[in-house]
Amino acid sequence: MAITFSDLYTEAGLKSLDDFLAGKSYISGDQLTLDDIKVYAAVLGKPDSFANVSKWYDSVSSQLAANFPGKAVGVRIGSGKAAAPAAPAAPAAAGGDDDDDLDLFGDETEEDKKAEAEREAAKKASTKKKESGKSSVLLDVKPWDDETDMKKLEEAVRSVEMEGLFWGASKLVAVGYGIKKLQIMLTIVDDLVSVDDLIEEQLTAEPRNEYIQSCDIVAFNKI
Repeated sequence: MAITFSDLYTEAGLKSLDDFLAGKSYISGDQLTLDDIKVYAAVLGKPDSFANVSKWYDSVSSQLAANFPGKAVGVRIGSGKAAAPAAPAAPAAAGGDDDDDLDLFGDETEEDKKAEAEREAAKKASTKKKESGKSSVLLDVKPWDDETDMKKLEEAVRSVEMEGLFWGASKLVAVGYGIKKLQIMLTIVDDLVSVDDLIEEQLTAEPRNEYIQSCDIVAFNKI
C-alpha cells in the first residue's frame, strides 16, 4: 500500500515522519530504496529536533555521498512554500522494488493539479464579458407643434441604433390643442446605454431635432 507524507517542510509534517520512523531504519524495509530518496528530497535539511528523522537523514546522506563522490559546493533552493529539490537517482534496491505501486506524494500532486485547473478556470471566467443588467424604459417624445409629421418623428426616433438598445411598441397620445406626443417603449443594456445620453446626444440633436422638441422619461424599471 502506498505511504503518504505531506508538508515535510513544516513541523507537523516532520513530526508525522518522525513517528513513522520510530523503530525503523528506512521508509520501506531494512535497506535504502527509492522511497527513501523521494522523502529525502522533500525534507529541506537535517531536522535535529526530530531524532528519528535526523538519524535516518544522516544514513541516507552517507549512502548518497558514497554513490556521488564528486565535491559538492552546496546549493540553496528558495521558495515561498519550500518546494523539494530534485533528488539524484539512486541504484535500485535489491528485491525488485516496484515504484509504480508507491505513491508517496500522489494525493498532494492531484490536489496541486486540481488547484491549478481551478485557477485557470477562474482566470478565464474573470476575462469573460459578463452580461449586464437590463432596464425597460417608457419615453415621451414631444413634437414642436401640431404641424409636425408624427410618422417622420417616429422614424427619426427608431433610426437611432446602438449596441444594447432595443425599440419596442409605441403609440400617439393627445396632449391638447391638436398636438400629439409619441410614447414609445425601449429596452436597454445598462452598461452599454445611458438614457440621458440617448436623449441629449441622439434624439434632441441634429438632424432629429427637426421633428423632436423634447423627451421625458415616464418610467424606468430594472428587468
